[in-house]
Amino acid sequence: QVQLQESGPGLMKPSQTLSLTCTVSGTSITTDGYYWSWIRRPPGEVQEWMGAISSSGGIYSNPSLKSRTSFSRDTSKNQFTLELKSVTPKDTAVYYCVRDRMAIPTNSGSWGQGTQVTVSS
Repeated sequence: QVQLQESGPGLMKPSQTLSLTCTVSGTSITTDGYYWSWIRRPPGEVQEWMGAISSSGGIYSNPSLKSRTSFSRDTSKNQFTLELKSVTPKDTAVYYCVRDRMAIPTNSGSWGQGTQVTVSS
């Protein structure tokens, strides 16, 4: 059974770079046919897809965030990572990592429990 676990700082200051890691167990992130995504859910707002890495390492980014995001993976640790530059309070959200057959996840994907990130001065 695949399990995903997000990790990262809970509290950030404006202008800092957020780095989140998703550690995957129960399967390899290089297994064909899957995408490994980041989604966030700001308080009181709809969720927003941020981007994904495919099993072969291809990267897909939300155009609205592309200038601030970067995605990477460490296959030796079975982890993938999101970096978000120049955070502001608007980046406050619960951040989820997701495995799905689609680059933009559906409800049938496997989700991590989420990690709260708060940006405040």
